[in-house]
Amino acid sequence: MILYFIMEKGKVIVIMGSKADIEWAKKIKEVIEKFEVEVVMRIASAHKVPLKVLEIIKEYEKEDVVFITVAGRSNALSGFVDANTSKPVIACPPYSDKFAGVDIFSSLRMPSGVAPLVTLEPELAGISAIKILSLKYPILREKIKEYQKKMKEEIEQQDMEIRNGKC
Repeated sequence: MILYFIMEKGKVIVIMGSKADIEWAKKIKEVIEKFEVEVVMRIASAHKVPLKVLEIIKEYEKEDVVFITVAGRSNALSGFVDANTSKPVIACPPYSDKFAGVDIFSSLRMPSGVAPLVTLEPELAGISAIKILSLKYPILREKIKEYQKKMKEEIEQQDMEIRNGKC
């Protein structure tokens, strides 16, 4: 008899404001999947379909999830999601040269009591989500330690190469 055991590791829900955010969100998804954590991708605008955003939050709220919001321009999505869940929310707005980065302020300035974390790089949003989930799931804690060890080894290798004139 073969037993299949799937280790629970939580889940990351990535909510995009529109399909225009898909490439940014895919970068986040790639990082998270390296840690073998399930990623669910959804599209719902806080400005255009706020009730749909609420439905998505309620759909996943009973699970061990971290929400990552990806919305540029006027980022109401991150604050709206955070204000309607007790789960962690990470805002990772895509950078836009169009407004010289000024649109980032809509992700940084939130009303009192609304506190999504903000990171500007997809990799960092993914790592942050994994670290949050690692508070409950020891297997993720170990995977984060392995990831950090690998990053440190890469820097040591680069230092050795430059000291030996290989760069």
